[in-house]
Amino acid sequence: MPTDCISYQKSGYFSKLIVDYLDEKPEVQSLYHRFPRIENFGPQITEKAKNYTIENRLILAEALKNQNSNFPFSQETQTNIELLKSDKTFTITTGHQLNLFSGPAYFIYKIASTINLCKQLKQKYSDYNFVPIYWMATEDHDFEEINHFHFNDQKIKWGKESFGPVGRLVTDGLTETFKEFSESIGVGETAEYLKDLFKKTYLEHANLADATRYLANELFKTEGLVIIDGDDKNLKSLFAPYVQDELLHQNSFAAVSKTIAQLNEYAVQVNPREINLFYIEDNLRERIIFENNIYKVNNSEIEFSETEILNELKNSPEKFSPNVILRPLYQEVVLPNLAYIGGGGEIAYWLELKNNFEAQKVLFPILILRNSFVIATDKLMSKSANLGVSFEELFLSNQELINKKTKELSNIKIDFSEQKAILRNQFTELLKIAEQTDKSFTGAVKAQEAKQIKGLDNLEKRLLKAEKRIHFEKLKRITEIQNQLFPNGSLQERKSNFSVFYSQTFINEIISHSDPLHTSFKLIKI
Repeated sequence: MPTDCISYQKSGYFSKLIVDYLDEKPEVQSLYHRFPRIENFGPQITEKAKNYTIENRLILAEALKNQNSNFPFSQETQTNIELLKSDKTFTITTGHQLNLFSGPAYFIYKIASTINLCKQLKQKYSDYNFVPIYWMATEDHDFEEINHFHFNDQKIKWGKESFGPVGRLVTDGLTETFKEFSESIGVGETAEYLKDLFKKTYLEHANLADATRYLANELFKTEGLVIIDGDDKNLKSLFAPYVQDELLHQNSFAAVSKTIAQLNEYAVQVNPREINLFYIEDNLRERIIFENNIYKVNNSEIEFSETEILNELKNSPEKFSPNVILRPLYQEVVLPNLAYIGGGGEIAYWLELKNNFEAQKVLFPILILRNSFVIATDKLMSKSANLGVSFEELFLSNQELINKKTKELSNIKIDFSEQKAILRNQFTELLKIAEQTDKSFTGAVKAQEAKQIKGLDNLEKRLLKAEKRIHFEKLKRITEIQNQLFPNGSLQERKSNFSVFYSQTFINEIISHSDPLHTSFKLIKI
């Protein structure tokens, strides 16, 4: 059960843009359509209903049936796919890369947040149906980001080269990876389940998209999760008019650039290109470039005239792949979607896109930060409490935490603020005297003040260092606890695989404690 929490804003792990978004600062309100509050879903439903046709629903449902035809999906999932044909049904979507064995644990947290929000919406808006969607990023090509996962301190990697869309990548070569994982995880009922899950996922499916579909379904099979692959000819046909507009007019570049120009003090997450599309085949995913009235596929000899590329789009829409700028638009065109749930980086780039959605006359979804958890044993948190370290303090940098605890443990006050204040007051009086005599003397007074303040700073540091030596053992234990929960000074959920924490109740625990409309890290004791 979660026993402690800390707001995302206070955690120190989110950018200024995300913090200001969560605080609904006026500076960012133009970047989104509706803020994620339960009452805002009513008007979002009304607006999306006008924005999404029954024809799209039927094409979507048929595509999902075809994609899932070879998988033993649960009755809950089959029911949800059928419900998508109804104009009373809407989706809540999250997306993620096809990381090996799901990658970092936040893959689980994203989907759990999506599932639980659908349950909350059903309670509030009982006349409607809400379907959780996991959008697989099958068309990505950065294989180095997804070809490994961490089990405890071990990096388990799939040694293979990849050049095209990762979803089409055949799963050969994973026998050795399975062997490495099996040796790492040990024995026991849970270990045997996880080994069997890995084996069935990757050694019994032909490509990475099918393997990931199987894994996500197995983990969430009773929750009605619908898994979608955007690398689909019928779905791409729905998006073809927007692809044509991008090829001919490049409007998204202007729209997103306009937003970026308004970001001012905020870091830019992604930058648009003149054409935000890739051309893909099984072993090819390269940018489409327009030069000298010719459409070229980067790093290849493929070229098209305007007529030829429009014919290619008409006959083979599946060969056109949206990049990070257009993929959100594609998603919202093909789904009856109300909200997107993602991590801080994802929400940051979505906040660049509203102008483009408006230019394309597509409803902008409600943007929701996924839930985050820190998972720890009772024993570890008892040790932390005995050392006087709170859950909130663990989010400090190691240096901040150790300095804070050293000062608390010390019998000496390691803070020369009072002495510095007295010193500054004395020099203020000296400056008054200096100004009454030779004004050139003021420079010497200020230099002496700076020197003496620096001297006190150095004495404070030396005293702190001496006290750290005295309390070394306790401070070492505090550091060990923090390192277990924040490996290498980063969030646990961004490194550790779910298998590290897995038990028969793990998925249900995460789902039941997810609440994406409330923005806080939660501690879950296991």
